[in-house]
Amino acid sequence: MKINETGRINAINPYQRNAESQRQEQMKKSTRKDEVSISTEAMKLLQAQNSGKVDAERTLKIEELKQQVSAGTYQVDASKLAEKLAPYFKQSSEN
Repeated sequence: MKINETGRINAINPYQRNAESQRQEQMKKSTRKDEVSISTEAMKLLQAQNSGKVDAERTLKIEELKQQVSAGTYQVDASKLAEKLAPYFKQSSEN
């Protein structure tokens, strides 16, 4: 009677191979690097922000609006307001 059959020793190898493949996958994951990409629109916004042009124009427009509201001369354009709100009402009626 044989206690150590040669076929049984080979049965251990699949487990060893599985453990080895897991170690290799972990090594691949640890060597992989993250990437970041910035869209062209974001690049344009960054360039505009760095130039200061957007901030100056926005600040000027906000000041004008504040003056109009405080003086009571600010007029809401109803057609523009309706155009901006229409997509929201269309979405809610479709659901």
